[in-house]
Amino acid sequence: MFDLEKADLWHFQFLGGSTGGAIPPEEQEQVRRNFSIVALVVLCLFALLFLRLWFLQLVQGENLRQRSEQNRLRLQDLPPWRGMILDRRGEVLVANRPSYELVVVVEDVVDIPVLARRLAGLLKLDEKQVTTQLENARAAGQYQVRLRGDLTWEELAQVATYQPELSGVLIQIQPKREYRQKGLAAHTLGYLGEITESQLKSGKFANHKIGDYVGRCGVELAWDKFLQGTRGYRRTEVDAYGRELDQLDSVFPTPGANITLTLDSRLQREVEACLEDKAGAIVALDPGSGRILALASSPTFSQEALERGLSSQEWKSILKDKNDPLENRALRGQYPPGSTFKIVMAVAGLEEQVITPSTVIHCSGSVTCGDHIFNCWNKHGHGDVNLHRALVESCDVYFYNLGKRLGIDRIAKWARGFGLGQPSGLNLDKEATGLVASTDWKKARFNQAWHEGDTLSVSIGQGYNLATPIQMAQVVACIAAGGIIYEPQLVEKVESPSGEVLFQFQPVVKYRLGASPATIAAVQKGLEGVVQEANGTGRTAYLPNIPVAGKTGTAQVVTVERLKQEKLDAKQILLGHKYENHAWFVGYAPADNPQVAVAVLLEHAGHGGSAAGPLARRVIAAALSGQAPQVAKSE
Repeated sequence: MFDLEKADLWHFQFLGGSTGGAIPPEEQEQVRRNFSIVALVVLCLFALLFLRLWFLQLVQGENLRQRSEQNRLRLQDLPPWRGMILDRRGEVLVANRPSYELVVVVEDVVDIPVLARRLAGLLKLDEKQVTTQLENARAAGQYQVRLRGDLTWEELAQVATYQPELSGVLIQIQPKREYRQKGLAAHTLGYLGEITESQLKSGKFANHKIGDYVGRCGVELAWDKFLQGTRGYRRTEVDAYGRELDQLDSVFPTPGANITLTLDSRLQREVEACLEDKAGAIVALDPGSGRILALASSPTFSQEALERGLSSQEWKSILKDKNDPLENRALRGQYPPGSTFKIVMAVAGLEEQVITPSTVIHCSGSVTCGDHIFNCWNKHGHGDVNLHRALVESCDVYFYNLGKRLGIDRIAKWARGFGLGQPSGLNLDKEATGLVASTDWKKARFNQAWHEGDTLSVSIGQGYNLATPIQMAQVVACIAAGGIIYEPQLVEKVESPSGEVLFQFQPVVKYRLGASPATIAAVQKGLEGVVQEANGTGRTAYLPNIPVAGKTGTAQVVTVERLKQEKLDAKQILLGHKYENHAWFVGYAPADNPQVAVAVLLEHAGHGGSAAGPLARRVIAAALSGQAPQVAKSE
């Protein structure tokens, strides 16, 4: 039988009481009270434990289960490979290559400073920069951060060796662009750059996220929605160190569509060789369809360097470069067209019936307007000149007088008819519009009246007169095509990975000049004489087996008065000086069956005939050498 008195004695001793003799009743009562208090405390603790278990299992159970799953599962983004870019003959210009990238899952990082220190030691990263990146990402609730791309095999081995000590660190394979022909058509093809926060917030990049690369310029930007593809994912189970244990499921990414350009890479290489060590642009297109065969701007840049990411010092160096290598001069360079504008003047004069092909104007070497003398390039004069000879020998006095008869507003009307003063329509970057002046324009711009002297300057492609190389290529292509201007196009077709054609080139007639066949024929004959006749200013573009038609242009950069103010003698200006004239040549060939139209612009290179003509000759010879494919004629 259980002895209550012995139990009380045991409790009494346990609680520090004396065991000598019988236990007084009052002490026994104290022991019972103390025991009851201890039992109550223990009971409360068990009750609290029970309540906590109930709360965790029934109230927070689902949330904790999800958090547990999230700690165990990892969703890895699988970016798509961008579509390839090919030339018209199927030669790959831009493809892809794998890049091993160092990525950190922010929520898995235990101690940011410690991780930053370890990574800095292993991979020679900037410890402070890594710490800042990770802390900013954590504050912004960002899931992961890309710290470094293009890891070498040695760096990969270092990361793999110390993986257990690098909480949150992952190696991901990211497709990167590979420009197969270094530097070729850089302005045309463009390059990629990491998407910015402003782009993400714009809503135009709904399927992108931080760390993605998008087109910055050129074809990469203009056709980005076709090239980018559709991303996928891979869900894996990982251990406490982030190491993969098992793959649960995945959706493979869909590659972007492949784009075939109208460019001929062989011709493009020749064009860029012509521009080596020069500043300028060359455009070659098919006048019968608008296909761009070559498009080059110089100086150029490295696409790989820009995609890799430049340091602030490298950016400053580029921005301070007076040659502005990032500028696409073919589309954005605006220059006085010089005597190439006489093509527009000739058409306007014939169509407005202020001259006929046989109208003769005497050139004495200059024209006086008010108190100003407008000189011809031939200071001795050309004598009696008709339209044909005025084009062949580029007589300024003839066109000064033609400008007087036309007036600026009729000149402006025909200039716009050729597509000047507005973008060419090529879907590539933001084009410059050039300048077509008129009486209303000058009133709105300067609040001044138009003067006859202004008209004389515009008549020879100077003064208030600006055009881009692609615009002047369209002007001469219009004459070659019989008065039709096709919208320039750079993409032949877009094809999905499965072979479905998403876009196919179709020639688009942008303008019909509205000039009579007789007018077109008279101007064509004059342009052919510029190159084919012995006294033509474009004789340097002559090819023995191919009849070439064209027009030279020498665009004055500053006025004679400005040179005097600067205390410089125009005769003493060295080639390449900032005040040296720009050199133009526009033309097409064969003259009797045009297949290629060319515009050449060289900055500060001097006379169009001596500087630009020989380059046009090289480009035309390369385009018609038999290696370049014949382009279909369509209207």
